[in-house]
Amino acid sequence: MFMGEYQHNIDNKGRLIVPAKFREHLGEAFVLTRGLDQCLFGYPVNEWKSVEEKLKALPLTKKDARAFTRFFFSGASECELDKTGRVNIPSTLVDYAALEKECVIIGVSNRIEIWSKTLWEDYFSQSEDSFSEIAENMIGFDI
Repeated sequence: MFMGEYQHNIDNKGRLIVPAKFREHLGEAFVLTRGLDQCLFGYPVNEWKSVEEKLKALPLTKKDARAFTRFFFSGASECELDKTGRVNIPSTLVDYAALEKECVIIGVSNRIEIWSKTLWEDYFSQSEDSFSEIAENMIGFDI
């Protein structure tokens, strides 16, 4: 399980240190893809396969299913950690997530998310006031 929030800088070659606590769960190779809210999602290979199976089960006849599957898979890239624990993020994903210097890497249960620090702070401050309301809406999910 991934949890916690860490800050690291991305260099001009797209290399970002992955927190040590996340490395052991990600494994040597993992999948990075476009996430929602303009961040990146990172999945260990076994989790990616589970997500892949769920997306493959979506009906091809539904326009939204096709669009989401395209969005998710076209941005996907298998990545590896180097000897120092860095991942080289493809430039298309760097651009999508607007990653510049300061980044935030968070653990979200079965995946990590990589955010531009600015976008993360904006998202968090905009959502902070509604967390209680969001929690109330989650009651039906047995949380």
